[in-house]
Amino acid sequence: MTRPERADGGAERLMTQAPEPVQDARLRQAAVEVLARSGWAGLTMEAVAEEAGLSRVTVWRLGATRDSLVADLLQGLEEDYRKALWPALTAAGSARQRLDLALSGLFEVAEAHLPLLLASDQVFHKASASGINFNEPFTRIFRDGLEDGSLTPPGGDPEEAADLLFNTVCWAYTHLRGRHGWDPALLSTRLKDLVLPGLVGAG
Repeated sequence: MTRPERADGGAERLMTQAPEPVQDARLRQAAVEVLARSGWAGLTMEAVAEEAGLSRVTVWRLGATRDSLVADLLQGLEEDYRKALWPALTAAGSARQRLDLALSGLFEVAEAHLPLLLASDQVFHKASASGINFNEPFTRIFRDGLEDGSLTPPGGDPEEAADLLFNTVCWAYTHLRGRHGWDPALLSTRLKDLVLPGLVGAG
């Protein structure tokens, strides 16, 4: 995996600590806009304040720092991921059918948090520090697929297959959507067409 670019301390430095997230929708959206436009290099409190239409003094009084803003973005990523993947874990049907739902949920989250994912390939690792295992829903579905015969995890190991699938489709979606401008619906369909046939079991 390539390491994220460094700028003014780099994306890794921005996410090495876990301060309290800043619970302010204006600052959160402003941080997203700045990330989308300028990446980590442009994520300064001055830029965020200007984007939000607030003075630096107001931003300071809200307790906002770059680290706390990133913590807020990571918290939002976690919450959205849990909500998006829950239907795939609880729906009726075969594991193969629920894997389709899980991939749709993953693409939905990647789309909603595209500026954050484009800024660093370490985002999910840093979010995992709070205890969430982003691979776990796919691991569970692969295990169910072995039981009902609808899925065959590559290599036979559900946990390894989940790690492989998550990173293959998530970062392919992020790159092709963010850097190549693919249509989100078409991209989701094409990625499913690419990976799902090789996972279908004999049952």
